[in-house]
Amino acid sequence: MNKIIQFILLHGYALLFSWSFLAQFGLPLPAAPLFLAAGALAAMEEFHLGAILGVGVLATFLSDLIWYEIGRSRGGKVLSFLCRISLDPDSCVQSSKGFFSRHGTHSLLVSKFIPGMNTMAPPLAGIFRMRRSKFFLFNGVGTLVFVGIFSGIGYLFGEKIEQYSERILNAGGWIGGISLGLLSAFILVKFFRRRRSATRLAIPRMSPEMLRGRLEKGEELWIVDVRSDLEIETDPFILPGARHLPLEQVEKNPGLLPGGRKMVFYCS
Repeated sequence: MNKIIQFILLHGYALLFSWSFLAQFGLPLPAAPLFLAAGALAAMEEFHLGAILGVGVLATFLSDLIWYEIGRSRGGKVLSFLCRISLDPDSCVQSSKGFFSRHGTHSLLVSKFIPGMNTMAPPLAGIFRMRRSKFFLFNGVGTLVFVGIFSGIGYLFGEKIEQYSERILNAGGWIGGISLGLLSAFILVKFFRRRRSATRLAIPRMSPEMLRGRLEKGEELWIVDVRSDLEIETDPFILPGARHLPLEQVEKNPGLLPGGRKMVFYCS
């Protein structure tokens, strides 16, 4: 029996609960392999499959509920904070909001299977003021499906999973070295690409006071609100005279913007 299985057996359901909670809360802990191993232990009658489902769902959902309430009370600041730890924070904010805007409540059903969105979806549901009853339903189903699939696979292929995990553990030295090298290369590429993009695509910014001053002077500006429809529904206030053109529409059809005009874009 390999060290992973022994470690889980030693700490039992307490490890399963704390690991699941922290993984969903945003720590870089892989939850899927844990449920696979726990399911394998259930197949060997060391754990109970029902208890694994109960503990895993409870811990994961509790973490999601905390993020939902934080998002509901703190708003967009929460998403910005989460995205600061990503390698591309600007696109993180926009892509997360775009994903949730397109799929709405259904994103909670699949977010656990999408790296990054598993932690982003609950606070987004709070930011966009999703009803608690709807959040409980869709997030609960998504959590149950995630935990159930991986623990179920572990239960069905218990002994084989143990054999394969032993082989992976024995080969962990060179696999870890290759993984570390690939991760380092990825981070460097993202870093230099981000610096190059920031230099090439730098856009002058202005404060609300500066915009108000220029408008009071009679300067003709084309003001564009690029928030998504869901964001508008959450916060319907639009600057006087502004045109609402979601960023997705602008990216697909740049011709919507007039040429030769001074334009000011704003979002959340």
